[in-house]
Amino acid sequence: MLVAAFYKFVSLPDYVELRAPLLALCQEQEIRGTILLAQEGINGTIAGSRPAIAQVLDYLRSDSRFADLNVKESETESRMFDRLKVKLKKEIVTLGIPEVDPTQQVGTYVKPQEWNAVISDPETIVIDVRNRFEVSVGSFEGAIDPETASFRQFPDYVRSQLDPTQHQKVAMFCTGGIRCEKASAYLLSQGFKQVYHLEGGILKYLEEVPLEESLWRGECFVFDQRVAVTQGVKDGSYDMCYACGHPISPDEKASPLYQEGISCPYCSETCSESSE
Repeated sequence: MLVAAFYKFVSLPDYVELRAPLLALCQEQEIRGTILLAQEGINGTIAGSRPAIAQVLDYLRSDSRFADLNVKESETESRMFDRLKVKLKKEIVTLGIPEVDPTQQVGTYVKPQEWNAVISDPETIVIDVRNRFEVSVGSFEGAIDPETASFRQFPDYVRSQLDPTQHQKVAMFCTGGIRCEKASAYLLSQGFKQVYHLEGGILKYLEEVPLEESLWRGECFVFDQRVAVTQGVKDGSYDMCYACGHPISPDEKASPLYQEGISCPYCSETCSESSE
């Protein structure tokens, strides 16, 4: 099965009207996954046969606004999604600050092959823009975890922990690159001058950078039934706790606090209390 992940920030005043024909085509092609449409753009991860995915991508690219749509592809034997959703949203990635617009300004893109040099610079502060449960699965060596529970909390982290007069170079990364688009636009609006972000995100890095050169440690959490992927964007070893939704490693599954389908080390106390 082919997996295609894509996004683009672009003005879509007609985004409501785009939903019905896109949904119909995906249903016709037996596509599963999620596509988000908002006035600020499109964001999606879909799975299906290669010809079916090609049909959907050709349809999107027939709209001049998506002609240069960048797509990250991977193969999996897992059942990725149970159903198809094409949803209308206020934002394709929720920061909660409408004036932050990546189509107006954005940080400097760094190709995966150049990323190691950027984050190895001792003058550069490297920030993982993802949420804490994602970071717990894996991250780049030496990266800072802002310990956010949601992307909405990222501006609070910036205001309390970063200073444009002290942090001259900031490099950021996320799963597929979309959160960094907004995060870099936000930092620039706050007076930061040298802002870099990994083009294509962690997934592109894992796809293109050889294992022997990789500075990635662990696995990369993904928002589908693979749970996590490894170098080469291959299926990882993590499962998902059905009670709390936290990714759980093979070691955590061996814990006496893990009960399949009931609880895991992250929620055993809560689940035990709620069942009493």
